[in-house]
Amino acid sequence: MINSLRYCAATLAFVMAAAVGPATAQFQFSFPWSTSSAPAVAAKPAVPTGPNIVGSWSGQLASVGGSTPINIELAVTASGADTKYPDLDCTGKLRRLGSSKSYVSFVEIIAKGRADKGGRCQDGSVTITRQGDNLTLVWFGSIQGNAIVEYGTLAKKQPSKAVQN
Repeated sequence: MINSLRYCAATLAFVMAAAVGPATAQFQFSFPWSTSSAPAVAAKPAVPTGPNIVGSWSGQLASVGGSTPINIELAVTASGADTKYPDLDCTGKLRRLGSSKSYVSFVEIIAKGRADKGGRCQDGSVTITRQGDNLTLVWFGSIQGNAIVEYGTLAKKQPSKAVQN
């Protein structure tokens, strides 16, 4: 009886060891005292950063429908972008959606002057590309159920010089 118990215990230990070995190999973990390095992780492909559009820009946007052009000011930093429409008394924030080698796309959320709060501006999407020293900007949105496309060229604003007395 004791021999059969020993035989069963030895068999059980062998079966458990055989099952645990392949299972631990799947997880590839290491203990702090281990001298082996962690397995290499495949590098993700680089995301295109798009053209360099950082700076302060201004220009006019014309409507595909032919309405009066509106002035726009665009301030782009590494962390975000802001829009200002002086003719409409509106401001907006641009949230980056993505980019390619040539274009950067944003969604614009109007912060001041929203049409649904009595203002004159509507959220929309903005796509920007750099053309030499200028930006080409296309705005697309829907106002009162109508698709609107605005486009224009923006020039880099020159830093204002301090007035000296």
